Amino acid sequence: MNVTPEQLAALANEVGSLLKAQGMQLTTAESCTGGWLSKVITDVPGSSQWFDRGFVTYTNMSKREMLGVSPEILVRYGAVSEETVREMVKGALKRSHAKVSVGISGIAGPGGATIYKPVGTVCLAWNVGGVIKSITQHFEGDREQVRAQAVRDALQGLLKVCGK
Repeated sequence: MNVTPEQLAALANEVGSLLKAQGMQLTTAESCTGGWLSKVITDVPGSSQWFDRGFVTYTNMSKREMLGVSPEILVRYGAVSEETVREMVKGALKRSHAKVSVGISGIAGPGGATIYKPVGTVCLAWNVGGVIKSITQHFEGDREQVRAQAVRDALQGLLKVCGK
């Protein structure tokens, strides 16, 4: 459950090495992590060689305006859904120069939960050149721990979808 800054830094370095070797750039589309993933990535020296930009879209309106997530998706499935994060990663690629995107939306707590989506529910998606994979995770812990686990899983997922 506990994710250390050192673990996140090591994962970000590994992602950077992989993307740089493949000549690909990354963009992020974050909601519940509020830019934490982009911060971990830009802590890596030389990350400008493989990181294009990050979108922090905390509200539904920002998801629509910045990433083009359709209002119908948000109403039907909610902001915390695989359908929404899949739209987020599509929009991030369209609005950047990257070939790889990652999206995160979740309920970090302590509020915001529903009977169907408890605190700790986080949806993640990855888009590599139009091929999208998504998952829903259920993390334990407080707000900080849920967010740290989401950043960790986003980075681990990048390694998987980019071929490591």
